[in-house]
Parts: sequence; structure tokens; C-alpha cells
Amino acid sequence: MQRRIRMLAVLASAVTIMATATAANAADPLLSQGKPVTASTQSGCCSAAAAVDGDSATRWASTANIDPSWIYVDLGATAHVSRVRLQWDKSCATAYEIGVSNDKTTWTKIYSTTTGQGGVEDLTTVSGDGRYVRMLGSKRCRTDAAYGYSLQEFGVYGTTGGGGDTVPPTPPGKPELVSATPNSATIKWAAATDNVGVTAYDIFRDGQLCATTAGNVLQGTCNNLNPNVTYGFYVNARDAVGNISQASETTPVKTPPSNDTQKPTVPTNVKASNVQSTSVGLSWTASTDNVGVTGYNVYNASGGTSTKVGSTNGTSITVGGLTPNTAYHFQVTAFDANGNESAPSTPPVDVTTSGGSSCTPSQGMCTVKQVGTDDDVVWGLVTLADGTILYNQRDAHTIVHLNPATGAKKTIGTVPNVQSTSGEGGLTGLEINPKSFASDNWLYIMHTSPSDNRIVRIKYDPAADSLLTSTEQVLVSGIQRNKFHDGGRLRFSPDGKYLFAGTGDAQNGDNAQNKSNLNGKVLRINPDGTIPSDNPFGNAIWTLGHRNIQGLAFDSQGRLWEQEFGNSIMDETNLIEKGGNYGWPKCEGTSGSCGGFIAPKKTYPVGSGSCSGITIVHDALYVACQKGERIYRHEISGSSLVNSKQFFSGTYGRLRTVEPAPNGGIWMATSNGGDKDSTPHNSNNRIFHVTVA
Repeated sequence: MQRRIRMLAVLASAVTIMATATAANAADPLLSQGKPVTASTQSGCCSAAAAVDGDSATRWASTANIDPSWIYVDLGATAHVSRVRLQWDKSCATAYEIGVSNDKTTWTKIYSTTTGQGGVEDLTTVSGDGRYVRMLGSKRCRTDAAYGYSLQEFGVYGTTGGGGDTVPPTPPGKPELVSATPNSATIKWAAATDNVGVTAYDIFRDGQLCATTAGNVLQGTCNNLNPNVTYGFYVNARDAVGNISQASETTPVKTPPSNDTQKPTVPTNVKASNVQSTSVGLSWTASTDNVGVTGYNVYNASGGTSTKVGSTNGTSITVGGLTPNTAYHFQVTAFDANGNESAPSTPPVDVTTSGGSSCTPSQGMCTVKQVGTDDDVVWGLVTLADGTILYNQRDAHTIVHLNPATGAKKTIGTVPNVQSTSGEGGLTGLEINPKSFASDNWLYIMHTSPSDNRIVRIKYDPAADSLLTSTEQVLVSGIQRNKFHDGGRLRFSPDGKYLFAGTGDAQNGDNAQNKSNLNGKVLRINPDGTIPSDNPFGNAIWTLGHRNIQGLAFDSQGRLWEQEFGNSIMDETNLIEKGGNYGWPKCEGTSGSCGGFIAPKKTYPVGSGSCSGITIVHDALYVACQKGERIYRHEISGSSLVNSKQFFSGTYGRLRTVEPAPNGGIWMATSNGGDKDSTPHNSNNRIFHVTVA
């Protein structure tokens, strides 16, 4: 009897322990919802992302009659997995296993069965550590060849941050050129080091990912380059849990010209249309080439000289920034990827612009007047009450006061603790509170420091026209920095209550989906840096899923619009919604696994985009593009962008910053020369005032 009592006591104790463990596991948070997910196959009806969307009415379905099949979720960081909940559709698995991995190659099995029953299988006794969690099905419940595997929900529970690996690798060595062709470049580099181990290297050219190698491979090739063009190559290192190094130094590589020496044919049938006081439309018949026409240049041959006034990859263009009541003589040439340029079209098209100074809606953008020049990268820019301008010099780390009426300018101070990144970091955003600046004189500044990106505020002394650096207050810190993707734009809400900031993903796409990480986000704070009580995630994050934000602007309804860089496919303009997820890195524009994310209102091919600053005047949205060397103008209609037009294509080079100017115009700043090297005072930039409709 005593033995039986002791056995019952032991059993009761074991049951209590199991119940306690199960309760503890059940209390661990759900880690998988909304995370990136990959499957061996997926049917047209049912994407892999549907298995982690928190909606049991949707499902992932594999292609029929394939054994084994698998699906894994990327948790974004190494986690201790304590529970896996599988909610099967009718097409379940009788034999399957659950595995964890840190590199998606070597999997550790934490559960397996050959007697799966379907329905809801709540596995509360699993235990393992990994960033990736996989269900591998090897035998289907429904043996008919018309069926596969189908999961309504794949829930992974556990904890992160429990002393896991948080140390990133060291930067790789500076790349060296191995070889180059007109369309590719092969580089090599010295290995990075890591406390656990380097698992991969990412190769970038001018900030765009172009190749990836394994952690034991120290050489890689980037393709799809153009001949006779200089690119900047650098390398990042990654470890198994996704920690990313700072970038290597940049190595410039100029691709050799191709053996193509044949010029395109001369454009024909050049015609003028829609002649306005400050703009003219031109169109022509396409040229031909033995390899392919890359684009067209437009010249004004007036006054005995030929001046380039535009370029495009199409067969029409609106040439803007012209002078009213003036004669122009336009000619068009065609060029190919190797730089061969045709003779100009003949005879020149003679056009005299109309008189008058009005700017009509059909014109959109009219008179252009240069108001200043600068030898540094002009980034953030604000207008003071007297109509003068303050702007940031990104690489020199100084703020300049410019009088547009006279061209006079003065450096008012150097922002303390700024450090560039040999890329896009440095002194970026600049903003003033529209409701309180007249009384408080705070300048709100975003910049890269030696350890992070941060938002600060510093007093401006109008009487002395100087920056009072001793008043500096750090409002937000801890935004990761990297060579590229540092974001930087600041914008106050029209009522002055909240400051919004656009951040970049620091070249780590996982950051954009991590709600505990400030990178790849739109942030929203109070003017003193505190967190508004109605922010959706209890921190500074307002929206997530962004790659690299450099444009923010409010419309007349108080809605926030945002501009961000894509990688290699498309840039995007977004209408910002509280708590919204915009998809990066799973979705770039409208390309990729975009289900469940907020779609952009407008996209732009990267080749004609790389758009940075935006502004809104009279509910027209103006987008300044760098690689595209143009301004896009869209009219805001409801929640759509309509009547889109392009201006200044190739006229002034790369365009970075546009901001509202007094009396309904805009300021427009170029970004030519020294744009990606962080070297102070090696640029050739201009600041314009543009009259708009």
C-alpha cells in the first residue's frame, strides 16, 4: 500500500511538472506570424505566406503528389522554440518532422511522427534553438495524386534574446578587382571574422545587392553591368543568426568598353508640340542600333553652341525650364550602352516659346531660377519666415544659411558627433516645427554618429545667425548605421504635434520586419523625443517594412506620403497608414510575395527612378529622382496618384531634394558628384526655385 501511495505521489508530481511546463510553453509568445516564409512548392491558390498570416481561413498548399514537401519560417533571429502548433487543412501529413536551423542547410530535428492525425496538432513538448523552423512532410494523409500538403496555420512559439549571438562579423577586407568585362566584374576580398562563424557575404554595387556567396567563398561576380561605366563595389559579411557587419571599403571599378563601335542611326521626324511659355514637348521616330539604343539626348543649338537640355530612354520628352518668348533650336541624338552617340537630327526644330509668366495646370512646372550653388551634398532643407533657407551639407556636417534673393550664404555651425559612412550616411535630415519655431528656434536634425543613426535637436540663434551646439538634445538613438540605407528624412505633422522620421534598413532586410528594431521604419515621436501614447507598437515605430526612406510629405488632408528606394526592380511611393506593413524584404514595390502587405500608390523602375525627396504643393506630389535625373509630378485624387508627368529629364542631372518654397513654388537641389563617397566639398550642386502650377 505504501509503495502504491509513493508511486501515485510520484505520478502526481510528474503530472504537475508536465502541466507546469506545458503552461509555461503555452505562455511563450507567437514568433512566426507575419515573418518571411519559404516552401518547396506552392499552388496558385495558396501561397506560403498564408500559413503565418494569423488567419485560419487562408492556407498554404503544396503542389500535388510531391513527397517530401516542406515549409519553413524565418524568425529573424535565433530563438528557443518551445511549441509548434500546426493547423492542417484536409490535406495533412501522417509522417512529418519539425526541424530548426541557423543556416537553412543543416537541420536539427526536434519532433517527428508517423501517426499524424491532422486537425490541430499542438506540439508543446518540443525544444530547440534556431532562426529557421521547418515542417518537412514525407507522407500525405490523402494519397490521391490530386492532393499535396496544406497548412492553414504554422505557429511557432518561443523566446528570443536569451543570450544568443548578437555580435556581428568584422568588416571584410577592401575588395580587389579580379577581372572585368563590359557587362560584369569579379572581385575578391579578405575574410571577415566572427565569434561563431561567417555564413555568407553580400556584394553591393553603388548600394544595390548584386551577388551573394557562401561564408567560405571570398570571390564573387556581379553581372548586368554597362560598358565603360564606373561602379563602386563593397562587401558585407553575415553570420548564421543574421547579424550583418559594417561594410568593407569601397573599390571603384570601371568596366571596359565593348567592341561595339557602331553608332545608332539618327533620330528622324522630330516634332514639337504643346509649346508653352517655359516648356516644349518633343517627339521623334526611334533610332536603330546593331546592339540596342539605350537612350536619347536633346540639345539646344541656339547662339552658336549646342547645350544639352534633356535626356530620356523613350521617344518623347517635355523640355522644361525655358525662358518665355525665346527662340530655341532643338536637335536629338541617340546613344547606346557603349557610349556611341549618333549625329544630331537635322534640320533643328525651331520653336519660340510663348510670352507671359503664368504657370498653367497643363504645364505643371514652369520657370526655373538658380538661387545658389554648393560643393557638398545638399540634403535636408527648410525655409525660414523671412524666405531664406537653411540646408545641411551631408559630408561636411555643417548647416548653411542661404539668401535666395541675393545668393549670399553663411555656414552657421557644425553639428557635433557626426560621422560619415563612406556612402550615404552623414548629416541628413533637417526640419523645424511649423507651429513653434518662431518662439523656440529648435532645429531638428537626423545624422549618423560613430555608433548609430540618431535624431537630435539644437537651438538656432537668429540674431547671431549661428547654431548653439551646447543646447543639443538627443531625441532618438540606436538606429543602426551602415555604409548605405541610412534613411534620414524628417517631417513634422502640419499641426506641429508629432515629428516623423524615415529610416533605412541598414542593409539588413530582416530589420524592416522587426518591431523591436527602428530600422526600415517610419518613426513618430513627440517634439521632445518621448513616445506618443497612441503609437501602434508601444515604441517609436509608426509603420514597418521599408527598405530605405528618403522622402516624407503631408497633403492637405493631413495624410503622410512616403518615398523609398527599391533594390533592383522598382522604387515606390506609399500612402502611410498607422501600423501598416509595406512588405520589404519579401516585397519590392509590387514584385515578390506581396500578399497581405500595403501596396504602393506608384512605382518607378529603378533605372529611371532612385527617387529621394518629395514635397506636396496644392495637392500635387513632386518626386525628385537621382538615377532617373527627373521630377515626377502626380496629382493627388482621393487616395490615388493621377495625371503623372515627368519634368527636367536629364536637364540638371541627379535631383535629391525638393521642398515647399514661399508663394506656392518649390526649392529643388541637385546631387551631382561625390554622391557616394562621403568626401566633403567634392560635389557640383545647384539649388533652384521652381514655379509650379
